[in-house]
Amino acid sequence: MLLDFLSYLEFEARCAENTLIAYRTDLMQFGAWIGTHDIDALSVTRADVIAYLEELAATGEIAGTTLHRKLSSLRSFYVHQRREGAIEHDPTADVKAPAQTKKLPSVLSRAEVSHLINQIQGQDAIALRDRALLELMYASGLRVSEVAGLEVSDVDFDEAIVRTRGKGSKERIVPVGRAALLAIRIYLRAGRRQLTKDRPQRFLFVNFRGGQLTRQGLYKIVRKYAERAGLGDQMSPHTLRHTFATHLLSGGCDLRSVQEMLGHADVATTQTYTHLTTERLKDVYFTAHPRAVLHELR
Repeated sequence: MLLDFLSYLEFEARCAENTLIAYRTDLMQFGAWIGTHDIDALSVTRADVIAYLEELAATGEIAGTTLHRKLSSLRSFYVHQRREGAIEHDPTADVKAPAQTKKLPSVLSRAEVSHLINQIQGQDAIALRDRALLELMYASGLRVSEVAGLEVSDVDFDEAIVRTRGKGSKERIVPVGRAALLAIRIYLRAGRRQLTKDRPQRFLFVNFRGGQLTRQGLYKIVRKYAERAGLGDQMSPHTLRHTFATHLLSGGCDLRSVQEMLGHADVATTQTYTHLTTERLKDVYFTAHPRAVLHELR
């Protein structure tokens, strides 16, 4: 049943690979949940769907956007089952994802970014690749999938930019600083050639076999150095994207420019980072100002 649905998404709906992975993950997770509750997939009720989503929300570990995506995956699955005549009623009809308190994304300080990158030691091919990778992620704010999909030709050293294809295959141009460009240049001259063994390869970042570095591989690399830096509990690859945006806004960059660099369709998404910089300013103020916490207000 699941395989049939995924085949429909791939060959008829023509969904992208990342979308297929998300559907598979969401539906397998739901399948495991109904399995523990002894519920057949075609006998699921509206109350079951609501109970499942509320359990996920209660953990406090899943973002509201992820809950909405999981509900969307279930809805697509059951709409398809109804269309195929496998069920009479869609158990996801009129179900809304539980309200979730929006969490501010975690970010690193400038010192923490330096500490993270300094965990990469040596001049071997893997170290050169990893240094270029982390420098670029912090310098550009690219999504994990965008970094994994970068080709060598996407980096323009003369113009100090990278070209990337974001959500909806929209191309955008993002400036890149000198530290990242230098790390990439060194990686291309030495490390990457060792990894590819001079075989043709258009992708910028490659694994130890010389093939394209996957999103999963990229995630493992970031987590490895985060653990070494003692930042394992508070960061993922996306943390570097959050940090990029927050540091730009803290440094005086305007919201519209940050929106364009991040590839956000809606400026409201980018405004999350203005709240974050405000919170940081308040923390600095109340820590540094001699009379900020002199006594309680009466």
